[in-house]
Amino acid sequence: MMRYNLSLHLPPIAIGAARLTLLLTLLVLGCERAPTYTDSEIALAWARLSLDITKDTPGNSPTYASRCFGYLGVTMYESVVHGSPDHRSLVGQLSGLDHLPVPNPDAPYDWALVLNAAQAAMLRDLYQQTSPGNIARIDSLERRIVQSRSREVDQPTIKLSVAYGGRLASMIYEWSKSDGGHRAYLRNFDKALVHPQRPGGWQPPLYAQSFSHHPLHPAWGTNRPFVPANYGMAAPAFIAFDTVPGSPYYAQFRSVYDKGRTLTQAEKEAALWWGDDPAETFTPPGHSYYLATMILEQEGASLISCAETLARTGIAVADAFINCWRWKFEVFSERPNTFIAAHIDAEWESFWPDPPFPAFPSGHAVQAAAAAEVLMDLHGDDHVLMDASHEGRQRDVVRDVEFRTRNYTRLSELAREVADSRFYGGIHTPQDNERGLERGADIGRHVNGLQWRN
Repeated sequence: MMRYNLSLHLPPIAIGAARLTLLLTLLVLGCERAPTYTDSEIALAWARLSLDITKDTPGNSPTYASRCFGYLGVTMYESVVHGSPDHRSLVGQLSGLDHLPVPNPDAPYDWALVLNAAQAAMLRDLYQQTSPGNIARIDSLERRIVQSRSREVDQPTIKLSVAYGGRLASMIYEWSKSDGGHRAYLRNFDKALVHPQRPGGWQPPLYAQSFSHHPLHPAWGTNRPFVPANYGMAAPAFIAFDTVPGSPYYAQFRSVYDKGRTLTQAEKEAALWWGDDPAETFTPPGHSYYLATMILEQEGASLISCAETLARTGIAVADAFINCWRWKFEVFSERPNTFIAAHIDAEWESFWPDPPFPAFPSGHAVQAAAAAEVLMDLHGDDHVLMDASHEGRQRDVVRDVEFRTRNYTRLSELAREVADSRFYGGIHTPQDNERGLERGADIGRHVNGLQWRN
């Protein structure tokens, strides 16, 4: 917790200088023997720790987590982009990002150490609400990596690289404060929101995933997207409310009801696996970030490839949640538990509990499709992936389902299962998923459309 004690007494520049001095002092003392890290291993170690911090920080939400992965990805990319002549900075391309510090072209930098310092600083800033133990984990990884690199890098280069990474993260964090989502974990649920009164409108669920009957971050859709092309995307078409059996609207909910009565064990396992409850996991956008790390590990990717892949993935899931939340609260549509109980079967209950926000479109579908689009653009669709993210979790005794590792051969197939899992769970209709997959792919294409290369 030293970081917070310092912040009570010192300005930000002094805090950075004090941290750098402490880091170099510990390096000289050699207080612990650090493992050897390659450049790409450093990037992936920070990605994995970011996932752990997300999972282990109370009060997290998929909305706030998506934003964090966006800024962590951008920070990682900007920390190494000047070391890759073929790549271009995102300054001037992302919304409101007009300036970042640039390295001295005549000075030597260790780009992995720049990344190390920048990721540590950004993770501390984004998760100020996390535990002292998690802050200690961030400090420890940062220190171990510096100690590891000290076997090959001289002290002046270490000092220069660490200082540059700290300045870079500080400026990106300042930019983040103006996007509308700064420290949003302090205001997760809006008790003052007046619910629109309309047929088929969302109602707080009785069978709920959250203790709150107030909606999660209803203003999230007004946040600043990372990519200008993701501003003002039109809401997908929505089928008009109708309670008449056989009507298109009724048929959407009837299909959920029928599926709920015929779920196979494999479908139950998919629903459980992709639930990604933020109280227990690294959230749905974290799951996409995790899958990106799997691909990078599988390919033995370079440092710049790791940084670009995680930046694109982070930006994609962040903008996916901004747009999805705008559409959710524009349409303000009910979930199957409301319609089915009123018009089909009063005793019906979904396999998975309702999350605390409107249904259309599916956030899982939007973010999964956006992430898949950027990953396919960089690494292709065909990948043999074994998703072990929930391996070791206790069996769900209520639903009589085990957490079983899942295998895929295509990213597009994986994104489809993410969407379908919410249909199996009984909390989304087919149109929620189909329109979500379509719009998510559009968001991903906009991320790919940035000028990443010279």
